[in-house]
Amino acid sequence: MNGDQPERTGLAWQRTALASAACSGLLLHAALTTGHAAPAIALPVSLVTTVVLAAAGTSRGRRLRRSTAPLPLSLAATAALLVTATTVVSLAALLAALTIGH
Repeated sequence: MNGDQPERTGLAWQRTALASAACSGLLLHAALTTGHAAPAIALPVSLVTTVVLAAAGTSRGRRLRRSTAPLPLSLAATAALLVTATTVVSLAALLAALTIGH
C-alpha cells in the first residue's frame, strides 16, 4: 500500500468523527435552546456514534500503518449502522421539533 494511503484513510475517519461531533453539538444546542425533547432524545445516539467513529478511526489508522489488513466487516457494519441511526434519529427529532413548533 502506498505510504500516503493509510494516512488519507485515517484522516477520512477523523473527518467523519468530527462531523459526527458537530452533529452532536448542534443537537445539544437545539435541546438547550428550543426546550423540545426530540433533540435531547437524538443526542445520546449521536454521542455514541462520535465515540465509536473516533475509536474506530484511531484503530484503523494504526492498523493501516502496520499492514494492509482489510477493515473488519463488523467494524464497518457498526460504523455504518450508527451513522445511519444518527441520521434517522436526528431527522425525526427535527421533524418533531418543527411539528411541535407550529
